[in-house]
Amino acid sequence: MPVKTFRPLTPSRRYITVASFEEITKTKPEKSLVTIRKKTGGRNCYGRVTSRGIGRGHKQKLRLVDFKRRKHAVDAQVIAVEYDPRRSARLALLQYADGVRTYVLSPVGMKVGTSISTGPAASAEVGNCLPLKNVPVGIHIHCIELTPGRGAQLVRSAGGFATLMSRGGGYAQVRMPSGEIRKINEQCYAIIGQVGNTEHENVILGKAGRARHRGIRPLSRGVAKNPVDHPMGGGAGKTSGGGHPVTPWGVITKGYKTRSARKYSDRFIVVRRNGRPMKAR
Repeated sequence: MPVKTFRPLTPSRRYITVASFEEITKTKPEKSLVTIRKKTGGRNCYGRVTSRGIGRGHKQKLRLVDFKRRKHAVDAQVIAVEYDPRRSARLALLQYADGVRTYVLSPVGMKVGTSISTGPAASAEVGNCLPLKNVPVGIHIHCIELTPGRGAQLVRSAGGFATLMSRGGGYAQVRMPSGEIRKINEQCYAIIGQVGNTEHENVILGKAGRARHRGIRPLSRGVAKNPVDHPMGGGAGKTSGGGHPVTPWGVITKGYKTRSARKYSDRFIVVRRNGRPMKAR
């Protein structure tokens, strides 16, 4: 999916890039597979802001994506490739042999007319969903389960892929997009291939209005606020008081590790994303 550029007739047009959408074959979503997305403006039930920078934006409907793929041994055919306003990847509309329609993430190489299948007997082809114990070593996968039957939780963004490194002891070692290598139960399902829309990272908003259309509001710098509103506020001129950068609640923002030192899932991590092996506890 290439991105389109424009003649620099205005300052924003000089840098703005837009997706070409040439792979989209259906402009309106399947009515039975969408639901209304209620906007909160980042406020809780008391009307207090709990998430800053959220508000307004264009209306968006949620697509109900099938991350569990429970229809085993039933062939499905791709009948459309659609745009999803709430995620970076494209969606493929599937129609099973029994007439049921579902949405799945569209991997690289999936086109209208492609047939896919799910289950232990499925072949290792792009778009097919099968357990990790049946996936060939060294192949690209996405939409990976962490717990058997829970549905895909890992590697779901545009252009993402993981690599199956090895298997043993009932677990598969998978290298994640971050570089982390972790053990996952080999009964968990994954989809063959790389998530589509690989050029998404090259899209540049170019102007503040495009962010507002997405419901993203601007945020004020801490040093521009008053001392009562931010630890780094106040002072004559641009100064943060000589302290370390912190959040409005005083938590250090650079270098402070927020992951628990004794997290239960550490035993499944073989190599951290920084390339260092995980220490035994």
